[in-house]
Amino acid sequence: MKTTVFVAALCAVSITGATAVSAQETGFEWEGTAEIGVDSTLSSDDASAELTDTYVTISAAFEAALTNRITAFGGLTFESVSDAVESRQLDDLGLYVSELGLRFDLGGAIVSAGKISPVFGVAWDAAPGFYGTSLAEDYELAEMIGLTAETTLASTGGVLSFAVFYADDTGLSNSVGTKRGRNSVAAGGVGNTSKLNNFAIQYTQEFGATTGWVGARQLSAGTGDVSDENSIIAGLAHDFGNGFDTIFEVAHFSGAGGKDENATYATLGGAYGLGDWTFSSTGTLVDTQSGTDSMIALGVDRALTENSEINFGLARFDVDGVKSTSAGLAAVVSF
Repeated sequence: MKTTVFVAALCAVSITGATAVSAQETGFEWEGTAEIGVDSTLSSDDASAELTDTYVTISAAFEAALTNRITAFGGLTFESVSDAVESRQLDDLGLYVSELGLRFDLGGAIVSAGKISPVFGVAWDAAPGFYGTSLAEDYELAEMIGLTAETTLASTGGVLSFAVFYADDTGLSNSVGTKRGRNSVAAGGVGNTSKLNNFAIQYTQEFGATTGWVGARQLSAGTGDVSDENSIIAGLAHDFGNGFDTIFEVAHFSGAGGKDENATYATLGGAYGLGDWTFSSTGTLVDTQSGTDSMIALGVDRALTENSEINFGLARFDVDGVKSTSAGLAAVVSF
């Protein structure tokens, strides 16, 4: 069972290529996770935000070899497709396609085409703890239509990833069950251009027990935006070899969200594994011209079996001048 989530996530770029090969060897592979939990805002300066969300999230991904060099891939997610505005119990659930496409092994590079998740940053996925990713996930790139290319540089062993894309505006952007609605260019937002005029690039390098990454991206202005968003990112993760791991990432955005302002995200997290227990803490600061948002979170994870665990988290947020305290508990099963 994992003791630190973010160490495994650091290998995501490499795994993309590795699983393609594995699928070619076995013909078909799939994996998934199921999570059921409770996320409760215990107190808030905004009384209307004091609510409890009982949720379930199920995700599954597959790869199927079509030839020895072409692999089909896809992913499905079943979860609440809207934010909670009042207390709810397993409500607003919908099923949608998170990824779908073809992957081509060109020998020196892996090229993927279709509905993709371009690589940009790590903390949005790998910061430890129940709430560790809460602010960093603002800059996650997911559900994009486009192309990615990944290659391992022979001279350094590092992995270079490049993608061109736009926000999914096909029928796959909707969901079954509770409808989240089909995306359209008219909805606006950077990257939502229906053109391959957005890009992301990232280089990841291992140095023994340390992994570093640097990257950049540009999201073109969408309907109603006043600016393109231009971003750079850099981070480090280190395994101290004694059960303690840490991650640090900084991302700067010019024209953040298509607005005429800048934003800088800084995330620092650490986790200590002790047998079946993992104790973690993560903090994120977001500095903008409008002010500073922050989050500090504590987490405790308990592995039950090789494929199941219990996660608990406690967090203090200060976002848009509203201070709040949240607690969460979840059971997670991998299959």
